[in-house]
Order: sequence, then structure tokens, then C-alpha cells
Amino acid sequence: MTFLIVDQLYIIQWHTRDGYFSPIMTDSETWTPRCSIEEADRILTTPGNLLEIETRIIDGRVLKVWKNLWPSLRHLFLHSTKEHADKTCIVYEKERYTFRDILDKAVKCAAIFKDLYGIKKGDRVVICSHNCPNYLVVFWACHLLGAVTAFVNISLPLEPLRHCVTLTKCALIVLDTERADGIESIGADLMLASGASGYLVLEDHEGKGYWEGMDIWSTVFAGYRAPKEIDDPQISPEDDATITFTSGTTGLPKGVLSSQRAFLTPLFDLISLAGRDCVRRGLLSQTPLILSAVTCALQGHKVVLTRTWNIHEVVELCQAENIIRLGGPPSIIRVLAESAISRTSIKHILCGGAPLAASHLRRFKQAFPRATFVQLYGLTEMNAAAAGFAGSDYDAKPDSCGWVFPVGEVMIMKDDVKAAPGVLGEIWLRGPNVMKGYYGDKAATDKVLTKDGWLMTGDLGRMDEDGCVYITDRIKDIVIRDGYSVDSVFVENTLYTEPGVLETAVVGVPDEHAGELPVALVTLRPAYNGLIDEEKLIATAKKLLPSYAIPVMIILHDRNFGEYLIA
Repeated sequence: MTFLIVDQLYIIQWHTRDGYFSPIMTDSETWTPRCSIEEADRILTTPGNLLEIETRIIDGRVLKVWKNLWPSLRHLFLHSTKEHADKTCIVYEKERYTFRDILDKAVKCAAIFKDLYGIKKGDRVVICSHNCPNYLVVFWACHLLGAVTAFVNISLPLEPLRHCVTLTKCALIVLDTERADGIESIGADLMLASGASGYLVLEDHEGKGYWEGMDIWSTVFAGYRAPKEIDDPQISPEDDATITFTSGTTGLPKGVLSSQRAFLTPLFDLISLAGRDCVRRGLLSQTPLILSAVTCALQGHKVVLTRTWNIHEVVELCQAENIIRLGGPPSIIRVLAESAISRTSIKHILCGGAPLAASHLRRFKQAFPRATFVQLYGLTEMNAAAAGFAGSDYDAKPDSCGWVFPVGEVMIMKDDVKAAPGVLGEIWLRGPNVMKGYYGDKAATDKVLTKDGWLMTGDLGRMDEDGCVYITDRIKDIVIRDGYSVDSVFVENTLYTEPGVLETAVVGVPDEHAGELPVALVTLRPAYNGLIDEEKLIATAKKLLPSYAIPVMIILHDRNFGEYLIA
């Protein structure tokens, strides 16, 4: 398949037969599945099948897991590069690499990490860079060694970025040139605070070519003779794999630590979603073929990278790479629906990251008449989707987000008791893809993860009699902007760093394109009236907040005169 990865978007093309999901229903059709979800899962997970399930004790918890899941990212990568050596793996601007190319570069990079920086199994390596081929080379090199990749959002200002890097207690910091420019002035202090042995700057030809105290990729890579292979570090499914940062609901980013099993489980979850659709449509004879094809595609995909989100570039890439499947949050799908992408060539569209109104779904169907739509609900703490459905099931319940996957569990909790179907409560999730915890923050972990492995999501919702999950609201004050969670309290606390701010409240206002936008209402202390304006407060926000969390409007309230000044 093809992944086209840009900011908040991935576009997929399977290099195998079509037909994983059902054609969309017309308004006049009625969806009558051939069997229940429970029966479909029983058929899919029968012993001997690819999706066979077994029970394991993991960290003292009894969990269902995928029996045939790859044991580690290292195993997946080595298998994929062997099976698909001559296929195109990465496309980026004028560069194209095969799987063999990426393997060779990753082995060399892993050797450099081991010999020059002392990276070993379990060490954290921070990666903070825009999309580029060497980002993926670094990622795979880390997992050849059994190192833990820590992904830091490039949109973070300096202080939250410093927080993330320091928290990881990492062995190496990998940056692109823009991040190297921003960190250079605090480079020595940050390296000391984080424990890192050094910095490595990717794509150094794009910048000034030299950063104080930092190594550059071109020099290090060119001057090193690569070995043919890297010794096996004996990685197990429960070993640490990744740290992904999320703002969550408590301000500064938290590092979601996940095991190899947790990170890889969503791959088989998505296969089961396709299998469910086939079984419920009565296509039992096609299911093994489809599952095998999807698995092969997952291991032999092509990744098409763009540096940033640009609709014109995306349209051109879709045409040049013959893309037939795409996905992203509703705001991105809406832009694509209004673009010059061929309406008849797109056959599958995946939506996630933010709620999708039924009216928008109808509009998207009109824009892409041949497409089957897939809806997913997930959290960073779950390593991707926790529930989902596709095709006719989605058409029948467009205000839902689907069923949990076969190895997952869901429970609605109200007043510390499991709620009955239809009753509103907090959504709790459990499964092998739940994070180990927030790295270096046991207190935050204990607030959301129970001793028996249930993740308290903070989402309000309900389940119907069929077990389908519905999301209705958030318990915390969270604004969902383009799929990003904006913590209202954290934005408020940022504005309070200005001494003249007496009171502030951040709320989400509806927006057709972004879903919601953060707006701040601010009351100033009397002595500061006329001394602080919207521009000053916005400047403060830009220093401390990622771009998606900066209020689009600040409303100043002068208590003395009771007038509102709206920017």
C-alpha cells in the first residue's frame, strides 16, 4: 500500500485487490448483516486463523492478545525488508528508496548509534523533525538496537519542547535544522538535563550546516563504514518500544510509554475491522484471502512524504501515485472533498481524530460517490484506534464510532458502577494496546490507569444494546481543534503568566472546518488597563503553546467600564 504522510493526513493505496469494505448504502437501502459482531469475531479468531486470539498474563493482568502478531518492530522491519526488498518504500520530493535501500541505511545508522553514541537496548532516543526519509531511517535504526523512540512534536515552543526532552532522560537527541536553530542556545544545558550523549542534525544541507555542540548527519554518515548486520538484542513483546507525547488533560505534554505489543496491536486491529465487514456481508470465502492480502500490504507499503500540509501538492501526489484510499480528521477530508482530487478514483476514506457530524458524512459521500467510509475512535494512550467500523455498519449508525476490536474491552462507568446500555458515563478501555503508563509520571498514570488495566479515557459516552460505542462529550475542559486536544486549563494558566491578567476562561467555539477553535475571555487587573492588549497576550501564548493551542481570539473585559473589546 501507499501511505502519503503530511501534517494530520495519511493517504493509503493498497497494491492488492479491491473489496475489503462494502460499497456504501443508498438512503433507500436497509442494512441487514448476515451475523452479529460476536459471531463475526468468533469466525475470524478461530484457532489456526491469522487472527487467532490467545490469553496472556501481562504485568499481572489477564488480557486477550493476537497470537500471530509480530513480537517486535525489529522483527516486522527485517521481515518486510526481506520480503519486499525491491519495492518502493519511501517517496519524498525527488527521492525514491526501496526497502533494501532503507534497510542498508538503517543498519548503518544503528551501527553509528551503537558505536559513536553508545545506544543500547532500552535507551531513549528523541526524534524531533519534520517529515523526511532519514526520520524513518532513524526510527528503524533505533528498533534494530531495541532502543525506545521518543517522538516530540515539532510544533512545540521551546519550553514545552525542553520539558519533553528532559523528561525522557534520553541517550541521543535527533533534530532537523529548524529545531537545531531553536535549541542551539540551550543545547549544553538541555544535554546535561536530559543525560544525552549528543545531538544529531538531519537534513543539514537545508540549514546553515553547523550548530555548536551538534553533529551533522552528512558528516557522520559519510565517514562511517557500515556492518552487514546488527546483533540481535533479543527484544520481547513486553519490552519498551515508544514514547509518544500527548497534552492530554493536565497541561504540559505527557510521555505515553508503550510496549512492542501495544504499538503493533493496532495493525491486527485494522485487519479485524476489514474481516468483520466481509463476514457480516456474507463473504466468508473471501475473508482468508483478504486478510492475507492486507497483512502483506501492511508489510510492504510505500510511504509518500511531504514536508508540510499543502493541498495542491497533495492533489498532485494523489494523481502521480495513483492514490485510491485516504484518511485524516474531518477538517482535512473536507478540504480534500473541495479539491481537484478525482471523485471516482477514491474508493476508501478513513475518518478519525475528531467527531464527524452525520451531515458532513452525507456531504463527503456526495463528493466521493464510490468511496466506502471508515470511522475510528482512539487515543494516544491506546496507540491508535480503540474502536471502529466501516461500510454498511457505519452507514447504519453514523453518530456512533463503532465496536471495540476483538482483543479489546469497553465499559461505561457511572458513579463507580458499570452502567447499563444506553446510560451515559465515562468510557473505560482495556486491551493489549493500552500504554504502560506516562513515562516518569506515576501520579498522572495512577489517575487514568486502574490496577487491573482499565484506561479511564475522560470521554463521556454510552453503549447501545449491540455494544456499539457513542461519544457525547469530554469530562475535562478540552477543545478539539483539527484532531488536536487543547487543554483549556493549560491555555488559561499560560495567559496567567502575564501579571496583568486577573481572570481568564478558554472555551471552544464551533467551526465548520476545524471542529472547534479556542477563544479566551480575559479580565485585566485595573492597574494594567490600556497596558495589555490582545497582541501582547497572543505573543505570550506563542512562546509557551503549540500552534494549535493558541487562541484565535482574545476578548478583553474592562471591569471598570463593563465594555468588551473584541479582536
